[in-house]
Amino acid sequence: MSQDTPDTPTPTPAPATAPVHVNVGEVFATYEDPVEMVVTTGPGLVAQLGAEAFGTFFLVLAGLGVALYAGVTGVGGGPVAVALAFGIAVLASAVAVGHVSGGHFNPAVTFGAAVAGRTAWRDVLPYWLAQLVGGAFASGLLFVAAASLPALAGKERAFFSSVANGFGAHSPIAAQTGGEGFGLLGALLIELVVTAVFVGVILGATDRRSAHQQAPFAIGLTLAIGILIAIPVTNAALNPARATAAAIFSESWAFTQLWLFWVAPLAGAGIAGLVYRAFAAEPVRDDLLGEPDIEEIIVTEEHVVETPSS
Repeated sequence: MSQDTPDTPTPTPAPATAPVHVNVGEVFATYEDPVEMVVTTGPGLVAQLGAEAFGTFFLVLAGLGVALYAGVTGVGGGPVAVALAFGIAVLASAVAVGHVSGGHFNPAVTFGAAVAGRTAWRDVLPYWLAQLVGGAFASGLLFVAAASLPALAGKERAFFSSVANGFGAHSPIAAQTGGEGFGLLGALLIELVVTAVFVGVILGATDRRSAHQQAPFAIGLTLAIGILIAIPVTNAALNPARATAAAIFSESWAFTQLWLFWVAPLAGAGIAGLVYRAFAAEPVRDDLLGEPDIEEIIVTEEHVVETPSS
């Protein structure tokens, strides 16, 4: 009697596995027999610094340019036009290159982000340098253009001083009050508080739990409102790079008062960073509008073991 030979089972192909995305620095993933590994990293430091220089250049060019020439021609709507110029410039720059560098364009924002744990401390000084260079190039371009106007021959620095930041006799409102402007304390408080609010909005709007698509609009509108508040008091710095860019080509008094427009914005940004860190559950180093690094690994095995990083 013959025995039936059992059929040999047909091998079932292993199901294809989709790429596994892992946030670098948060999770280590152990895979068996990987066939391919593709690591996607964020932009390099040179690209980030270039983006910061460009964004600050555009911010200073737009804001100071509108302020300078609106004052000469009387066209442009005065403080409202200046505030909108700064706000729209930071909005456009954030959309254009924010994903590259995080969209700081302001030493105070960089400092506040570092205090909040959102930016690496090692990037602070390079970012500051890029921002200062970008701002200086913009103000230099405006100064050269102004110097070509025959009516300003020999008065270029006095002309540029109209957009410099100052307090006391150099407070913008002093021109309407017989030389009596906001004093040191008033200027310090306004610059500190308005910058703290501005940096706080940036940290909140770019938090991973927020809708990042709306962040540039929130940032631009907040900057415009802050400038409208601070223009009569100090000419609205809120940004040490902007204050330095204007002081370079202004009369000597602008440099003697420049220290306040570093100290107050940095102090305000530091306060915002500390408050954010106190209330944020787990600050993630994502560099504000920047994209976090992603590691993409393609595997063939089904077994995946994930262990938290130490």
